[in-house]
Amino acid sequence: MEKRVIADLHIHSKYSRATSNALSFENLVKYARIKGVGLLGTGDFTHPAWLNEIKKLREENGVYYFEDFPFIITGEISLIYTQEKGRRVHLVILVPSIEVAEKINNWLDTKGRRDYDGRPIFKISCRDFTAKMFEIDNMIEIIPSHAWTPWFGVFGSESGFNSLKEAFQDQEKNIHAIETGMSSDPEMNWHLSELNNKTIVSFSDLHSFWPWRLGREATIFNLDKVFTYKDIIEAIRENKIKATIETHPEYGKYHWDGHRLCNFSCSPQESKKLNNICPVCKKPLVIGVENRVEELTDQEISKHIARKPFYKILPLHELIALAKASTLASRKTWQVYNSLIEKFGNEFNILLNVSKTDLIKALPNDAQLIDLILNNRIGNIRIQPGFDGQYGIPLLKEKQEKLF
Repeated sequence: MEKRVIADLHIHSKYSRATSNALSFENLVKYARIKGVGLLGTGDFTHPAWLNEIKKLREENGVYYFEDFPFIITGEISLIYTQEKGRRVHLVILVPSIEVAEKINNWLDTKGRRDYDGRPIFKISCRDFTAKMFEIDNMIEIIPSHAWTPWFGVFGSESGFNSLKEAFQDQEKNIHAIETGMSSDPEMNWHLSELNNKTIVSFSDLHSFWPWRLGREATIFNLDKVFTYKDIIEAIRENKIKATIETHPEYGKYHWDGHRLCNFSCSPQESKKLNNICPVCKKPLVIGVENRVEELTDQEISKHIARKPFYKILPLHELIALAKASTLASRKTWQVYNSLIEKFGNEFNILLNVSKTDLIKALPNDAQLIDLILNNRIGNIRIQPGFDGQYGIPLLKEKQEKLF
């Protein structure tokens, strides 16, 4: 039997801002199983109330179980500080135990409050934060979150750096991976020589447990059903992951340049013609991820020495809503979704594995949805790119032709 665990290690709890009040371990596990995810991060271990919930889980070799579903302790920190200019960088933290989580929290308490948000803000540099984490325990893993997003990515156009070395200085050696974020995919990251010796991972950064959020981006580990925290960290540090699951970069909220309030977006090529100035309000555009990747590119993709496979797919709810001209959470969408889950077990099985013959049997009068599922599987869905905080919009073929 194939060794494979699909993991989503960047999530949030109900104690983070702009999250669902119904985020609980029960709901996370329920929908992880429906999605086909086999390992989750706890998220938000820095929040006192959520840490108390984490403490109720059963621990075995650094893995924490709700019933028989595995979690590892994770969280996200927002670092806002000045280094030549204002910097804003989000970091995902993977933690080996409750005891180590409490040591981290005790240190953070000397720097500020952490009880107001699941992703607390501290005036600490990337370099100093990483050095302290490795002083506390060298099995703590630090991963720059959504590395390219303009405002809080380590490479972000608005508040990031031009390199990991610039951000982490002598601690760059302790950064073993970066998270692609929804607006980039591994192929885009392969253009940076600095990332040749880093693992490229993907996680959802979910703020609700619904299947179009949970696992929308994930990392596939080459692990047996029973594994340890150490196994996960070694896979990340030694680039032994199996593959990643990505949304199309255009689906992300910051792929193209633009201004949301001006309802204007454009490609990097068009931005250059406009001198990065919005034609509507005459102010500087928010420069998106595609443009920023082009700016920092310093090698051909073929030079990246450790490329891993990746699947570029949209969530099943998006495909159903597109085929049915409905919304993600509508009754019509859920009816089709639940019917398919009942027949095929979980969403990733439908998105990646179920044959065309079996899809036709399950959806005898729905050629359009079958076509979308099969084209999605090979990354052949066109999307009106997202920009300045707006998600990209999947398009049917007739609309695709008009856009492209």
